[in-house]
Formats: sequence, C-alpha cells, structure tokens
Amino acid sequence: MDGTSQASGSDAAAIAGLLKRQRESYLADGLPDAEVRRDRLSRARMALMSNRDEFIAAVSEDFGNRSAETTLFADVVPSNGALGDALDHVARWMKPEKRGLMFPLGLLGARGRVMHQPKGVCGLITPWNFPLTMVFVPLAQMLAAGNRVCIKPSEHTPKTSALFADVLSAAFTDTEVAVVTGGVDTSQAFAAQPWDHLMFTGAPAVGKLIMRAASEHLTPVTLELGGKSPAIIGRGAKLADAAERIATMKLMNAGQICLAPDYVSIDAERRDEFAALYEDKVRAMYPTMLGNDQYTSIISRRHRDRLEGYLDDARDKGADVRVISPEGEDFAGQNQANKVPPALVLDPCDDMRVMQEEIFGPILPVRTHAATDEVIDYVNARERPLALYYFGRDRAEETRILERTTSGGVTVNDILWHGSQENLPFGGVGNSGMGRYHGYDGFLEFSHRKSVMHMPSMSIGRLLGIVPPYTEKLTKAMARQLKS
Repeated sequence: MDGTSQASGSDAAAIAGLLKRQRESYLADGLPDAEVRRDRLSRARMALMSNRDEFIAAVSEDFGNRSAETTLFADVVPSNGALGDALDHVARWMKPEKRGLMFPLGLLGARGRVMHQPKGVCGLITPWNFPLTMVFVPLAQMLAAGNRVCIKPSEHTPKTSALFADVLSAAFTDTEVAVVTGGVDTSQAFAAQPWDHLMFTGAPAVGKLIMRAASEHLTPVTLELGGKSPAIIGRGAKLADAAERIATMKLMNAGQICLAPDYVSIDAERRDEFAALYEDKVRAMYPTMLGNDQYTSIISRRHRDRLEGYLDDARDKGADVRVISPEGEDFAGQNQANKVPPALVLDPCDDMRVMQEEIFGPILPVRTHAATDEVIDYVNARERPLALYYFGRDRAEETRILERTTSGGVTVNDILWHGSQENLPFGGVGNSGMGRYHGYDGFLEFSHRKSVMHMPSMSIGRLLGIVPPYTEKLTKAMARQLKS
C-alpha cells in the first residue's frame, strides 16, 4: 500500500494535493459496487482488531492513564460494531428506493426512485476523548456510502494519531483512506479545503469556525458538538438506581464524554438523599483513584487546571462543593497523571462557570426544581443540549418532558445508552450540532440522495395540454388537479 500522506503545520498545499488525488481516483473508478465497499470495510475492521492492543496502549499513554477496559468498552467495541453493522447491511442500504408519483403520472407509466450516490471525498476531523470510536464509527458509514475519506485526528492524542497514520496506510492506498496529522494550523488548513462533505466533532465554539470555513465552498457539514446535557430526576424515580447509573456514566473516562450529564435537576426535598447516595456509589466504584488504573486521567494539565478552576469559582460564589476522595488522597501533591477527583456542586447559581460551560470532567452540579414545568422552562431557556436524561416512572411526566424539550437524543432511566446504538440516529440540534450518523442514518448522511424519474414514451406534456399554444385542455386538466 502507498504511505499515508501527512502534513505538518499549515501545509494546505499538501492537503489540497491529497484531496485532488482522492477526487480524481473516485471519478476515474466510478460508482463502487457492494463488494468494493465491503472490502474497504473489512480492511478497516482488520486494521482496528489486529492492532487493538497497540491502540489501547497508545490511548492510555496519551491520557496519562486510561484502563484497557475503558478503551475496549468505549472505543474498540463500538468501532467494531459500527464496521460490522455496515458490512452486514451495505448491500441493502445501496438499493434505490422506489417512490410513488403524484397523480396522474404514476398511472401513465412514469416511475420514480431515489439513488444513493457517494458524495465523493469526505473530510473527517475527530476529537481526543474517544479517539478510536470517533474515527471508525463515521468511517464505517462513509465507506459504506462509497466515499473516499481523509482523516485529521486530534493533536491531543499524538501517539494514537501517529498509530492511525501507520495502521491505515498499511490497510489502504492514500486515494482510499488517508490520515493527516498536525496541530491547530493543520486543522484550519484541513477545514478550509473544498471537501464534498466535512464532519467535525468537538466544542460548539470550534464548530462555528469549521462551519464558517466550509461555507466558503458551500461544503455540507455534519457537526457533532456538546453542551450542557441535563439529567432530570422525577419524583417517582428510584434514587439509588439513578445515583448509580448517573455516577457510572458521569465518571466513565473521568467525565470526558460529550454525552455525559452536565447537571442534575431534582426536587429540593430529595436533593440531600441523592447526594449521599451518589457519594456512596462513587466510593464503591472507586475506593481509590490516584493509583487506580480504572480511574481515567484528565487529558492534559490545562484541562485539569480548567476543572479545578470551576470548583474554585463555585466555592467563591457560595456553592456547597463536595469533593469525593474516599482515602483522602493528595491530588495536589502526588498527581503526575492529572487526575481530578469526582465532585458534587450543590446549589449552583447560573453565573458560575460550572453552569455556563460544558464541564467535560467528573464534576456534577445538582440544582433543584419545584415542579416539572419549572425544569422544562429552565432547559428551554438555554441552548439545546446534545442529550437529555429522565429518571422516573410517571409516563405523563416523561411525555411532558420529551414533548416540550428539544435535545439531540434521550435515554430514559439511564445515561448515554441511546448514543451507543447503530440503529438509532445520533447527533445534536442547534448549538449541540447538526446532521445524524450511525448505521443507516449515517449511510444517508454521507450519500447524495439523487431523484431519478423515468417518463413513459407518450408525451405527458401534450396529454395535459402544457405544450403551447395553451388551450382549454390545459385549463380543464388544471381544474381537475385543483379538485383533488
């Protein structure tokens, strides 16, 4: 195989040259059939699975510490699942969709269909928090749709990104799938190229810059962003279950998940009971943290300082901040891996940074509400979140929350699971993103859905009287249409 092209700095010319070669190869080869697509998907799957131990080691080294179990569960398994799902279904996904036609064309022999055509060359800019999943899952649907793909992985996971470059260059020619490594300048040069489709996962502020760059070429974009996803605990919820499930997913990857709950809202009467249960669940899950391989590090010192700054700001503004450190470990003096202990922020006010910015860490604010409508109004007064979580057994309350709030997706009585399913579309809305992927929805996202209409041999224009000069035949034909 050809070596994967890599650009350093803002080498826009190198990226442009790579895009040009991929587009020329795509145009020369024409529409790839199901076997070609299955071959590419199989090679991507082999690249993942035959190098999974190396990927697990690289990810942990980039983070400072992340357990093999976390990377297996949150990166390897969903990546393998997405590639397998595409392999199983790509031949069926590719089939044109037959469409009925408006009267009277269908009766006169006209036929309509929707053809799924590759968009061409897709650019993919991925984040650091789940470096395998955020490459392989969209890659599965891009390849299933018949596209060529160029990937810009995160500079914050340099060892994993370098391994991607090596592994994918061994599996693909650079006119099929390529990796471009580099820093922020490279990402800017990458986003500025005239891709046939561009996908970015990251913060809303950066998403706006990506969309602005793409607009210069009218490049369609898929933006998977974040935001402040609420977990609403209804009065009928089982608090012990809610505390365990929220803690499980909030502390996975140390909260560095776009779908992690960013705050809890609960009635004031049960706030303290929930807080106590949450602390108990955390202690049971992580009896120690500094030396515990299963408790993930924060990706960098800068992000650790940011999270610690949230807690300082909350304390200064009067919040009840409860750091959960079961053994009283010295995170300040012995913390070479940039770990941050879990913390609850009770009674947060809206001017605290922890309530204004996406947390992306193991800090959980807990606010209170007096009634369902109050928390609905609170959610609706803010940017639309990537996810919303409802805990409770009241179907009327659940329906009211789901119908009157807008979020990218919802899991009821648990956290995050809707985002792990290939059969459910995944994406944000408004400030939390645009576009949908996963499974068939991803295949459609990265395909051009082209309408194709076959007309009968007879002249429909003459039959309806639309060939000039116009006569009473056209008037009568239109009158019949308006009656229907």
